[in-house]
Amino acid sequence: RKRAHPRSKQLLVAHKYFRSGAKSTCLQANQKIPPCFWFWPLPRCVFTISPRGPDCNSMVPSRLMFRSRRANLVQQLWRHRCIAPGPDDSQGALKPAVHALFKKLKDKELELLLQAVERRGGGESGCVWVESRGSKPGPPASLLLCRLYRWPDLRHPHELKRLSCCKSPGSEGTTHCCNPHHLSRLAVTESPPPPYGKISPFAKCSITLDNNRKTFTDPFSRPTDTSLSQHSLKDSYWCKLAYWEFRLRVGRLFPVHDDYVNVFSDLPAGSGLCLPQLASRNRSQAVRRAQAKIGQGLLLSRETGGVWAYNRSEHPIFVCSPTLGPPGSLSPAVHKILPGYSIKVFDYERAGNLAVGGLGDGPCDTHTIRISFTKGWGPCYSRRFITSCPCWMEVLLNAPR
Repeated sequence: RKRAHPRSKQLLVAHKYFRSGAKSTCLQANQKIPPCFWFWPLPRCVFTISPRGPDCNSMVPSRLMFRSRRANLVQQLWRHRCIAPGPDDSQGALKPAVHALFKKLKDKELELLLQAVERRGGGESGCVWVESRGSKPGPPASLLLCRLYRWPDLRHPHELKRLSCCKSPGSEGTTHCCNPHHLSRLAVTESPPPPYGKISPFAKCSITLDNNRKTFTDPFSRPTDTSLSQHSLKDSYWCKLAYWEFRLRVGRLFPVHDDYVNVFSDLPAGSGLCLPQLASRNRSQAVRRAQAKIGQGLLLSRETGGVWAYNRSEHPIFVCSPTLGPPGSLSPAVHKILPGYSIKVFDYERAGNLAVGGLGDGPCDTHTIRISFTKGWGPCYSRRFITSCPCWMEVLLNAPR
């Protein structure tokens, strides 16, 4: 008697299985068929049997298993959108325009956008190029993606500023970058705080430090550094960074040669000045807590006409600069910069006018910026001087000779 081929028996069992219309029973587990892919044309539905063996407990329709790579990218991008608080669904209103924008992007651009959104601005990400709308109505692509992934309350494009790390030509050219993490919100400088009273935070003081005999004199004067004045043109740096923990300066002066520099405590990818790596003998718990909140820190960039600071962390930073206050003010004001915002911390033209006209009484340096991380100082805080802040730094600009 001739025996049937085992393979024919398996095909017959599979045919009976599909004709029966079963949907939730695993064929490999019940009929002990070797793992393989089965495609059986039936008018009801086409199922793909998973090759994962007897551990499989369900079958996936082929239309889901063979979803296109582009559709998966679009689905993941929509899943990472920022949910706005409140009853109104602003993202739902943006959905048609956003999906129309996704159709214009190539697969490579979608991958770069997904990478930037998943990192949430941590580290450097590439530009996502899209063609300009020209005279067509509707918001620009950068505004759409910034509202979708970062600031749902954003309304106008003029509230945004492009970061120096972006290679987009701006308004010129037929294409521009729409990476939402290559943009920041412009910080509006508020009116200066009320007078400090009888004791000014910029009054002369002298604080002697330990081991290296470093002294902190006038809180708005530059620490003495002979190499800064003698070799500044030779070294071709545009600023030096001095990091402080309370009244103690930690580490050496960090020269900056590139157009921008990252100052951080925890950055997934990128380079710059890492504050926790600077050696310190007695680092207090207050300093460690403050450093833990710095995170991605700030981006300091030299641009046309001045210096900009972009707060990349999840906590505010506090900035004091001689060019941020109103004209004629005797003491510079301290400004609070929220996460995701940028501010022009130094204006070269205004600094030149201050140097000619003078700034208040006593020795003052018009080319020094002070930035405190997470902790503010001044009349509105318990810390009157910046030397009471756990983590702060000075930006010593290379003054033009």
